[in-house]
Amino acid sequence: MPDANISAPKIQTKQHFQILDGLRGVAAISVVIFHFMEVAVPKYPESFIAHAYLSVDFFFCLSGFVIAYAYDEKLKGIGLWNFFKLRLIRLHPLVIIGSVIGLLAFAFDPLTDLFTKYSGNSLLMFLASCFMVPYPLVHERYFNLFHLNPPTWSLFWEYIANVVYAFILVKIPNKVLWILVAVAAVLLAMEAHRSGFLGVGWGGDNVAGGAYRVFYSFLAGILAYRSKWIIKSRIGFLPFAALLLLIFMIPFNEKTNPFVDPFIAIFIFPVLVALGAGATLRNGLRPLCKFSGDISYPLYMIHYPIIWLFQSYVEAKKPMHNEMMLIMAISTIILIIMAWLILVYIDEPIRKYLKRKWIVQ
Repeated sequence: MPDANISAPKIQTKQHFQILDGLRGVAAISVVIFHFMEVAVPKYPESFIAHAYLSVDFFFCLSGFVIAYAYDEKLKGIGLWNFFKLRLIRLHPLVIIGSVIGLLAFAFDPLTDLFTKYSGNSLLMFLASCFMVPYPLVHERYFNLFHLNPPTWSLFWEYIANVVYAFILVKIPNKVLWILVAVAAVLLAMEAHRSGFLGVGWGGDNVAGGAYRVFYSFLAGILAYRSKWIIKSRIGFLPFAALLLLIFMIPFNEKTNPFVDPFIAIFIFPVLVALGAGATLRNGLRPLCKFSGDISYPLYMIHYPIIWLFQSYVEAKKPMHNEMMLIMAISTIILIIMAWLILVYIDEPIRKYLKRKWIVQ
């Protein structure tokens, strides 16, 4: 690229919030299990982890907090272009990797004829996935914005949030931010009431819900950091992980979801982020939290093509419940291993190369 050697101010490395890293991994694994359960037990009230779709709201809140922490004081020094390059380097390799895995799973799935039916659109689907252009097409499987790798929908909104942050949010005072957060909270609650829950934003028929989810949670994360809501405590990682899992395991109830979902997203998650940022991590759990945080994003971005294969198997073979549970358990372990291998041998080398080429330290 012609601008590959543009000089940028030295980028200072800031500390990681290790407990938050660990919680990000807990949320990512919960999403994987949730998606398997959607196939094995399609009725949400019968799923033991029916509220794990709220992981996305937790991710958005955590992202707002971390972005503000990392760039509020640094963005002006490094410049907009370098900020965007850094975000692309961090996020986009796995968008491409997930798209490739999704295309391979779509093309070589032996138990469905969907690829034959949509073969004329497959290249466009792949490009749309790589460049994150929403392209809902496959009605037979939920009309996802990105069929090859459905979780890309949240990255689509994450990118938009990053752009808005760089041009607007980084500059606005806290008083204005408070107003925006209040408005966003009202809109999020209205969306939960309209849709019946907050598991929206991923499909062609509920895409607007993603805007409300990122609008509130990303802003709330920024506000938590700027208001210095880093609550010091001696609570360790395990109680926070247990709390997050308990939230995801709240029974699905159509009558209470319109109230429970926004309450968790609006109040519980920002407090959990603030507590996690200020809590003390025991030395013995540092490797676990690091590993959990490291594999969280690759796991999130590579798992869904395996869900599609699992769904094809379930539809074709009609396995018993115990067999599905065993497949889910083994597949989740394999996906965690795959996520680590892809992180270490593909994602990290690509990011190091791109940083070396694009960012002059």
